[in-house]
Amino acid sequence: MKIIPLAAESLGVRSMATYVEAGQTGILIDPGATLSPSRFNLPPSEEEWEAFRRANDRISAYATRASVVFVSHYHEDHFRSDPATYVGRTVLLKDPRRMVAGLQAKRGTELWTALGPVARVVSADGCRRTTLELDLRVSPPLPHGVDGSPLGAIVVLTVVDPGENERFVFASDVQGPLSPVAAAYLVQERPTLLYLSGPPSYIERDVGASVIERGIDNLLRVVGATGCRVIMDHHALRDVRFAERFRRVWDTGAVVTAAGYLGLAAAPLESRRSHAWAQARKAPARAPERRAIMTPVVRKIAKGGYHA
Repeated sequence: MKIIPLAAESLGVRSMATYVEAGQTGILIDPGATLSPSRFNLPPSEEEWEAFRRANDRISAYATRASVVFVSHYHEDHFRSDPATYVGRTVLLKDPRRMVAGLQAKRGTELWTALGPVARVVSADGCRRTTLELDLRVSPPLPHGVDGSPLGAIVVLTVVDPGENERFVFASDVQGPLSPVAAAYLVQERPTLLYLSGPPSYIERDVGASVIERGIDNLLRVVGATGCRVIMDHHALRDVRFAERFRRVWDTGAVVTAAGYLGLAAAPLESRRSHAWAQARKAPARAPERRAIMTPVVRKIAKGGYHA
């Protein structure tokens, strides 16, 4: 089984877009990417815009190889609203009628409606699909972070390659996991490789240190119970001090960032935004002119608040 992170915070953008290939089956997972419109009271740097362009190019390229697309929930860094990404494919969508509210429900319903004429749309919640090459299993709705989270629910995808005895579990925004229910589900799935969002320590002052520690403890329990390798990225990499804040996790030797999984140095550009702008202000007078080539159309795509 091939597992390729396409975009992530450690690769410069808000995303968990991933491509999985088992035999002849290609699966595109959460094909979205965004930039935070304001961090440290600053807009995205030029380097972030360039990473954003590259991320979308990679997602589009791998979309052409996928026969299945999976969307775990409807925050804008996890899906695309453009039907072109999904045309002619089997699309497993988080059911927008079940444990989804507010803007997510609206986005999900609109996407479901738009894809109806051009793709084979399936409610992902609790879905099971088996072929000669692989088994796909989707969880019931699980908390987006803590139990009872106002951010709603996500669904977790398990891809099993029986021939290679591999089990890849994609758990998107479980944020640690912060929920003991989500942690128990991950243990039950017995992953050989688990990809999830780390705890959102960049907003630790708002959520509390005990919440972040709970996410770390839960992840360590999952690793201890299953012996799995882990890709931890997304919310965790928005923290300027992520290397030290999650030292207990990195020191296990079982956990890496998406960039680390690819053999690359982490480039969490959002957390480095203040530094990037400080350097830009020291640059020659001609430097700002380069930003003028960023078109309004491209900039309009970058959305998302802290939850994205």
